[in-house]
Amino acid sequence: MINHLITQKHWQTQLSEAITSVDELLTLLHLESLQSQVYIPEHFELRVPRGFVAKMAVGDAHDPLLKQVLPDKQERNPVSGYVADPLGENAQNPTKGLLHKYQSRVLLTITGACAIHCRYCFRQHFDYSANMPTTSAHAAIMSYIKEHNDINEVILSGGDPLSVSNRRLFAWLDTLEALPQLTTIRLHTRMPLVIPERLDNELLQRLSQSRCQIVMVIHCNHANEIDTNTAEYLQRARNAGITLLNQAVLLNGINDSVSTQVDLNQRLFSAGVLPYYLHVLDKVAGAAHFDSDERSAIDLYWSLLAELPGYLVPKLVRELPNRRFKVPIDVYKNQ
Repeated sequence: MINHLITQKHWQTQLSEAITSVDELLTLLHLESLQSQVYIPEHFELRVPRGFVAKMAVGDAHDPLLKQVLPDKQERNPVSGYVADPLGENAQNPTKGLLHKYQSRVLLTITGACAIHCRYCFRQHFDYSANMPTTSAHAAIMSYIKEHNDINEVILSGGDPLSVSNRRLFAWLDTLEALPQLTTIRLHTRMPLVIPERLDNELLQRLSQSRCQIVMVIHCNHANEIDTNTAEYLQRARNAGITLLNQAVLLNGINDSVSTQVDLNQRLFSAGVLPYYLHVLDKVAGAAHFDSDERSAIDLYWSLLAELPGYLVPKLVRELPNRRFKVPIDVYKNQ
């Protein structure tokens, strides 16, 4: 581990100091020999906070955290069936910044920014400029929700909703909490894993005071992402009354073994987070090399049932365009 990179700097400083140079990242990790295997992407550049890099093993080209963020030449290979908009989200936006795909829930893309660029991200080709809600769009969003009184939950997404300032985030919370039909506000975020200090006292106090139930879904794929510091911040969030769930993506060569998944889900639980979903990879262009075949995913699921108590086994699902729910993988195939 690169101990000198571990920092307690303010989260916004850590955000601004994230590594964006492939050369710098490989030099820090003593992996200059990998230069021939990587490239400099134009549309979705490298971005990784230094605290997350500090969790990587120096000299290990197969480090599971490094493989999630290091641009690979394989991303440039077109693969049939892997497309720019694998979930058909561009057709699900009734008003700018609002995605309405599920029956009782809507999703707000409140920012296009992320603290970290994960190479398997299903929104890496998403046109945020055309879908970001402007100040003038706020009224339209609220009107839409009011007109659909079956909506009782709003999901804040992006980008990463915790990459915006407390001021901006709290303004959204104030607006949403004024809608009496809403019972739950959910945040999907990688920030607690890549910059744990984002869970500052001001944020946790505000979330704990919400009249809505606050659910935070962290996106953790490997146990190494949760060190002692990260676990402490997650426990603070749990102690503030926030429901913590995890949504992982099944990634070839990173977390597709039984032992890795057992370690991940046990580490999550010890940090106060309940495993929620294990996603089969969304077929986004540039990420085919991360995909695992469905048969292997099913075998993995059955092994996890044998190794773990039921509450630590996440639901094995995939997301498909034009489906109003996460689609469970048929785990009874050929059993």
